[in-house]
Amino acid sequence: MDTTPEPQQAQDTQQDATDVSRRRLLRAAVGTPIAVAAAGPLTAATAEAGGGPDRDAPRFTIAVLPDTQYLFDQGGSDHEPVRAALRYLLRSRRETNLVFTAHLGDVTEHGTEAELRLADRVFRAADGRLPYSVLAGNHDIDSGTDDQRGDTPYLRTFGPHRFRRSETFGGASPDGYHSFHLVPAGERDWLVLALDWRTSEAGIRWAQGVLDDHPGLPAVLTTHDLVWAQDTGQAHLSEHGRWLWDRLIRGNDQIFLAIGGHYWPPGRTTMTNDHGNAVHLHITNYQDRYYGGAGMIRLYRFDLARNVIDVETFSPWLRAKDVARRSPLEAETVELTGEVDRFSVEIDFDRRFAGFAPPVLPPPRPPGAVLPWGTVAYWRFDRTGLPADGTEGRPVPPGTVARDLTGNGNDLTARLLHSSGPEALTWSAEHHEAAPAHASLRFGGGQRPDRGAILRATPGAPINSMTFELGYTIETFIKLPDPFEGEHAWMGILSWEGRAGDAGKHSGWSPDEPTCSLNLSGERFLQFVVYPVPVDADPTSWSHALPMGRWTHLAVVNDGRHTTVYVDGSRIARNAAEESRGITTLGKPFALGGTQFAGRYGQGFYGWIGDTRIVARALRPEQFLIAGRAAQEHRMRVPVRTGRR
Repeated sequence: MDTTPEPQQAQDTQQDATDVSRRRLLRAAVGTPIAVAAAGPLTAATAEAGGGPDRDAPRFTIAVLPDTQYLFDQGGSDHEPVRAALRYLLRSRRETNLVFTAHLGDVTEHGTEAELRLADRVFRAADGRLPYSVLAGNHDIDSGTDDQRGDTPYLRTFGPHRFRRSETFGGASPDGYHSFHLVPAGERDWLVLALDWRTSEAGIRWAQGVLDDHPGLPAVLTTHDLVWAQDTGQAHLSEHGRWLWDRLIRGNDQIFLAIGGHYWPPGRTTMTNDHGNAVHLHITNYQDRYYGGAGMIRLYRFDLARNVIDVETFSPWLRAKDVARRSPLEAETVELTGEVDRFSVEIDFDRRFAGFAPPVLPPPRPPGAVLPWGTVAYWRFDRTGLPADGTEGRPVPPGTVARDLTGNGNDLTARLLHSSGPEALTWSAEHHEAAPAHASLRFGGGQRPDRGAILRATPGAPINSMTFELGYTIETFIKLPDPFEGEHAWMGILSWEGRAGDAGKHSGWSPDEPTCSLNLSGERFLQFVVYPVPVDADPTSWSHALPMGRWTHLAVVNDGRHTTVYVDGSRIARNAAEESRGITTLGKPFALGGTQFAGRYGQGFYGWIGDTRIVARALRPEQFLIAGRAAQEHRMRVPVRTGRR
C-alpha cells in the first residue's frame, strides 16, 4: 500500500506488475485478547487446546488481518509475526468466541511464486481449523487487471480449492477471485463477502447474486481498496470504493459494515445507504508501522446484548514478548489505542436489520398459559383483559375496567388523577417481546402540576387485604420514554394505599408512606419498600438506573423470609438484608400507576406498563413471565445454515 492521498495512489498503483496488489483476508476463529506464547509451531493440538466457539452466545468476534506484504517479501522479511497472529487466533478461540478471520489483501509484496509458497506454508497450518478468507491486493497480482485476469500464482495458492474444507465457505465467483462465507454466530448466520482488488461488472453481478440468494443475512464486506483516511482519521471513499458503494453497497441494506486495507493511516466513516440506514466503512492497515505492522490484528467484538461492536487492535507477536525485554519500538507498537484503533460502534442490531430480517416474535400467550398455582391476580391490556379498540394512543376513559383474569375478583378501574386530561392514560400496542399480551398502557404522569392516572382495585377486592406471609412474587413490565423528559422525581409503579403510620409502622422514612410500593426515583433507580407483617421495619431494595426507551421486566420475590428483586431476570445487588415476612395492609385498594404519600397521590407514572401478575408464593426466575419456550423463540430470526451459492 502507499500512504499518498487517493488521486496519487491511483497513479502509483499503475506503475508496474511488480509493484502490485497488497492485502488479503485471513481467517475465522474465536477468542479474547489474552497473552499467548509466540513460541512453538502452529499445530492441530494448538487449535484443539483453544476450544471452539459458542455460536449461540450473544457475544462473538470477527478478526481482521491487514496487509502483511512486508512480512512476505523475498527480498528480506520475517513471517514470524504472522505465525504468531495465527497461533493467537487458534489458541484464544474460546476466550474471544472468535468465529471468523478476514485478511484484507496484499498478503505478499510482489506476488511471486516464491513469496506465495512461503505464505502458503504459514497459512496451511490453519486450514480446516480456522474459518477464514483471503482476497487479492494490488501486490498479489498485476494491479492493472481486474478479476477477469485469469490464472496467477495467487489464485493457485488462495483460490477456491483452498477453502472447500472450511465450514463457513459458501462459494466463489467463476473467476475464483471473490468468495463468500456463511458464519454462524449469535443464533443466526452472517454473510461475509470477500471481494478482489478490482471488481468488474461480472464480479458485481456475482456479489449481487449472493446477496439475493441470502436476503435475510446481515453482511460484512471485505476488500482491499475501499476508503482512505486523513491524518485526523476521517475516511473517504476511494475511486474504487466509490464504484463499490454506487454499484453494490448503497442499494443493499444487508451490508452494514465494510472494511478495507491498502491505505494508511487507518480511519473510519459512516455513510447512509438508499434505505436510510448507516453503513460503517473502515480502513485497517498498519504496514507503515514498526516491523511492517508486526502481524497486527484487529478484533471486532460483536455484543448483541449491548448493541455494540467493540474494536481493538494489537500485535500478538509483540504482546507475547517479555515486557522487560521489549525494545522501545516494540513497547510503542504492541497495542494501539488511538480513536481509529480502539473504539466502539453502536448498532441497534434488531432495528438496523429489521428491513431485511425482521425479528420473529412469539405470538401472544393466552391467560391460561401464565397462571401458575398460587396466582391471585393477573392483568393484561389487550382485548382479553381490557375493552380496547386497538387504536394506538386512544384514551382509556375513566371507569374502564381491566379484568383480573384469574377470576379472583381483583378487577382494576381506570381513574385520572387531579385535573389530568385524557392523554394521561392511553392504550398502546407496544410490549416487551416476551410479554404474554401484545399490548400495554401509556401513563402520562408528571410533576408541576401533579398529573397522571391509576388503575385501582375496587373496595373489598381480595388483593386489598392479602398479607402474603408465606411469600409472594410481583411481576410487571415497564418502559421509560427516551428521552426521559420533564420532572419525574418519584414515580409510583404499583402500591397499596394507606399510611404506614395508620398500620402502627413508624420506624421507616415516614409514617406517611404506604405500607408497600414499587417506585422509581428521579435517577431511574428502582425502589421496593415494604412494611412486613410481624415487625415495625421497612426493608428496602434498590436497583441500578433502569434504561430508557427499552422494555424492562421487573420481579419482586419474597420467600417468607427475605425479598429479592430481579431486573430482566437478573438479581440486583442492593436487596434488603433485613428479614421480611408478608405485606402489611390496611384493606385499602391496590393501585397500578401511582403511589400515595400522606393518603394523597402526587405524580403518576410516566411511561408504559404491561402485563402485571401477583402470585402468593416465591417463583424461580425460570417461572417468570419472560421465561419459557415462547419467550425464547424471538431469538430465532433467521435459520442458521441457509442455502449456499
